[in-house]
Formats: sequence, structure tokens, C-alpha cells
Amino acid sequence: MTTILVDEQPAPGGQIWRAIEENVRRGVHQGLGAAYSAGAAVVQNFRECGAHYLPETRVWQIERAPSPGKPAGSGEWIVFLSRADGAESIRARHVLLATGAQERPMPFPGWTLPGVMTVGAAQILHKSAHQIPDQPVWIAGSGPLPLLYMTQLLDAGGRIAGWLDTTPRGALRRGLPTLRGAVDGWHDLLKGLLWSARLRGRGFPIVRNVSSLRAFGIGRLEQIVYRTENGLSGDVAADILLVHEGVVPSIHFTQAMGCSHRWNEAQLCFEPEVDTWGETSMTGLYVAGDGAGIGGAKAACTRGELAATGVALSSGALSVERASELAAPLHRRLGHELAMRPLLDSIYRPRTEIFTPPDETIVCRCEEVTAGDVRLAAQLGQPGPNQLKAFTRAGMGPCQGRQCGYTVANLLASAQCRSVAAVGFQRVRPPLKPITLAELSALEESS
Repeated sequence: MTTILVDEQPAPGGQIWRAIEENVRRGVHQGLGAAYSAGAAVVQNFRECGAHYLPETRVWQIERAPSPGKPAGSGEWIVFLSRADGAESIRARHVLLATGAQERPMPFPGWTLPGVMTVGAAQILHKSAHQIPDQPVWIAGSGPLPLLYMTQLLDAGGRIAGWLDTTPRGALRRGLPTLRGAVDGWHDLLKGLLWSARLRGRGFPIVRNVSSLRAFGIGRLEQIVYRTENGLSGDVAADILLVHEGVVPSIHFTQAMGCSHRWNEAQLCFEPEVDTWGETSMTGLYVAGDGAGIGGAKAACTRGELAATGVALSSGALSVERASELAAPLHRRLGHELAMRPLLDSIYRPRTEIFTPPDETIVCRCEEVTAGDVRLAAQLGQPGPNQLKAFTRAGMGPCQGRQCGYTVANLLASAQCRSVAAVGFQRVRPPLKPITLAELSALEESS
């Protein structure tokens, strides 16, 4: 079986183990923690597995190949991609998407100012370029990632100005019903508690239960104004603000390809419907990792093994008996790795304020559409997300709704007194990544 891995990054490792090979060579990987360092062995195994690797390559469309005489929804896939030397297409019997997760957009007044970034973006700079901010950093958000990044930042010699913890009040009470089921994940729970304890002892201010944020400045960030659930308000001078409100599956490919999706009420996001092998509603199309539902790095690896087993079974390389034999321990391992997820989803459930920002807030950065624009358009009959694109252009920019899709859906749901599940998500159309006319014109010749 010939396997081709198409990777947008210059080297294997994904988001979690980004630049692991380079950081091992430079001897700086240990500063990012044991979990990061463990990626070196995984990447080495991949390098030796015999798969064809295409780094720095963008996939911008996947479609069914014409299959005369075959049932609809069957046949090979055509994968369109671009590299430095131009565009081309590849035919494949099976396609496995490992698109991972993206940070949940959290628009608030001033979030487009220079100096405001996501925690994930700051961590990418740390991993890929070993860069940390020169100035003390304010962190605002909720979830495990801010805790991890603050620990990594301190280990690298960075400074934290303060932490605005946006976790809603009553987190422990919400998590109690799921605590017993999280016993299998005690190691990760302990790690999080140790991060929190260490941060509390570093002397920077920690403000709990922050419910609203505003950023101000002329040309760049200068001030943060916040308010807590109990009415406490404050303002602080700031040069850098890093924000984070959890992650959601990256579903643009599965949306564009017409896969069935479902609403995950625990994680407040859409995710593709997949079977036990990770196969979607489209025969021959699989999803592994956080792109199929947020579960964390360990669970993503196990889901990848299950999906690979499913592909081998479908292609005839494995018998049903052998595939079931290989899958049984993987399913048990996955159960252990997901044991913590209900607890994390309960404790770090996003605050409602991020879904319905004030009218002046830009929600679509590409087209500079505000929340007020969306609310005004929502009064024109009973529009859905796709009609809102025509009315406001929200979701029609280069990111194709990656940064505004959920906010638009939530604003519509609020205005129409409906659930987000009922409102749905914006329709996604190819090309899924920007391409040039030259790439398109050369496609037929290169393929």
C-alpha cells in the first residue's frame, strides 16, 4: 500500500510536536516539557516507515473522481495540492484527514489591535523560532493551554504581568459529577494541578472569574479593561495580551466535502460524524485526531492508529479478524485517554460572553464585519449563516469563516431564539487555501 503524507509544515510534528527535530538538534526541546520531547520518537518512527512525505504542501480541494458505471459516492478521490513548484493532483482510494484543532475564536472589543494574539500563536513562535516576548505578558482565558504556556514561558525566562482567568464561577461544582470517571486520567490531572500551584507562587496578579474583556490603544495595545462575574472591574497597562478559550475541531475540509456533522453540546462545536474506524459519511474518507472531536494529543495518536487500521481493512490488506484483533487494545487505550475529557469540558466550559460580543466588535476580521452588522442583518427575515454571507460578506474572506463562523452562528441563534445546532454552520467552498491563477492554469499539465 502506497502512503503519501501531505503536510503544510516544513517538518513533521504537527501542532503538538512542532519543530521537534530542530529543537532536539539545538538541545532546547527539554524546556518545552517531557510530553513535547516524547514526540521525537514518534517523528523518528514516521521517518522510517516508508511513507512518501510532501512537506510545505497545501491541499486546497478534494473531490470524487468520475467513476462511470459505479454507484454514486464511490470511487477514487482526487486531491489537489500546491507546492513551491506549482499545483498538481493525486488520485487515492482512501483519504485520511488529520487537520487537528484550531483555537476557538473569542472576539472582543480591541482584539484586532497589534499586541493581541492567541496563546496558541505565541506557543508556535516559542516552538518553531524559540522566540518569547521581551515584555511582561498578560494572559486572558481558560483551559489547560494557558497553564502550559505560562509554565513554558517562565522556564524560558519570560515574564508574566498577570493572568485574567475567564473560567466561569463554579468550575469545581460543575466538574464533580465527572470526577469519578476521570480517575484513569489522574496523571494529567496532577500535572494541571502542579502547573496551577507553580503559577500561584510566582507573585503576579491572578484575577478569577473574568467575564468581559476590552482592549484599547492607538495603533497598538496599550490598556486592558476587564470585569468579573461579581462586578469587580479593573484596568491595566499592557503591551502584549495573549487570549485563549479552548479549541474546536478544524472542520473546513469535511464541511466542504459534504460530510455529515453533529453538534457537540459538551464542547459547543460541530464535529464530523465518524464510525469506530474514523470513517465519515463519505465512503473512503477518514478523519483522525482532534479534527474528529477534541480529545487531546494522546487520543489523537490512538485515533490515527485506528483510522489506519480501518483503511488497511477497507483496502483488503487486513482481514476482518486481524483488524478487530489490532483494534481491541486501541479502543481500550482510547477509553483511558479520553477519561479526563468530560471533566475538562465541564470545568472549562466557555463563558457565554464570547459568543455574543458587543455591537462594535469586529467578528469577521477579513471583511471587517461587526457584531452589530450581523445583528442588523439577522432582522431581515430569518436568514441562515449562508444568507448572512451574502448580506454582510462575513465568512467570504481568505480564512473562509475559520475566525467568524462560530460567532456568526451564535449571534444568529441569539437573535432568532434558536440553538446553534439548528442554525448550522456556514457552507464552505473550495479552494480551501489561497491559490494563484498560475497554479490553476498549470494544473492540467503538471497532473
